[in-house]
Amino acid sequence: MTDVTLPSAERFTVLVLAADRGADDPVARAGGVACKSLVLVAGIPMLERVVAALAASPWVGNIAVSLRDTNILTEFRGLDQAVNDGRVIAVQAQNSPSRSVLHAVEQLGHSYPLLITTSDHALLTAEMVDYFCSQSAQSGADVCAGLTSAQVILARYPDSVRTYLKFRGGMYSGSNLFSLLTAQGIKGPETWRQAEQHRKQPWKIARVFGMGVLTAYLLRRLTLETAFARIGAKVGIKLAPITMPFAEAAIDVDSPGDLQMVEDILRRTD
Repeated sequence: MTDVTLPSAERFTVLVLAADRGADDPVARAGGVACKSLVLVAGIPMLERVVAALAASPWVGNIAVSLRDTNILTEFRGLDQAVNDGRVIAVQAQNSPSRSVLHAVEQLGHSYPLLITTSDHALLTAEMVDYFCSQSAQSGADVCAGLTSAQVILARYPDSVRTYLKFRGGMYSGSNLFSLLTAQGIKGPETWRQAEQHRKQPWKIARVFGMGVLTAYLLRRLTLETAFARIGAKVGIKLAPITMPFAEAAIDVDSPGDLQMVEDILRRTD
């Protein structure tokens, strides 16, 4: 973690996406709790782990948590002080991730720069937050997205099963870290919302991002940087990837199997 104090104007407001399918979520069922964010990971609720990592970074200012039921925030006893101080607040989640982001941006008064992550990013550390925020701030982009290469992940966790985006020159897994750095960056989640609307009609999703980009991606003709540049140009923003040097940045808790893996990792490192 960087031992610095940043002016408040340079700090990132944070949005933690913490909505889920309630008790029907498979991870919530495995943990025997009402919502996924309450699941204990090595004895600590996932959301508390994420907020603690964020709060420990000098790059982070206030933290908003997007919840299906905002009253659930009161059940995280480890967050009582931060909630009482007003550093952590709840915002109402909407019916999709992109809509939740757009709603939260409005509720937060279009406060930029904005860091977006998820409550199931249980291995998140302040060091990862520092790295992503500093790289985002230096990028000159409107929107940044964190990714971790398969090479980095498999070197540390050879048995880890991740979903990879395949580019010319390498494969990358998403790291659940995004930044909106300018007002223009709102076009990112607005385009995401359009794609979500067409999730059962792939040809319409392709139209959102451009058939040329999709074809070049499928043929593995695009590097990671070229793909981001072309998608950004289509959307009307400068879009930049931030490649994370931490294997754990790509490991979140999407399934009971992931939960077991994360607990095993934490037992070795905590």
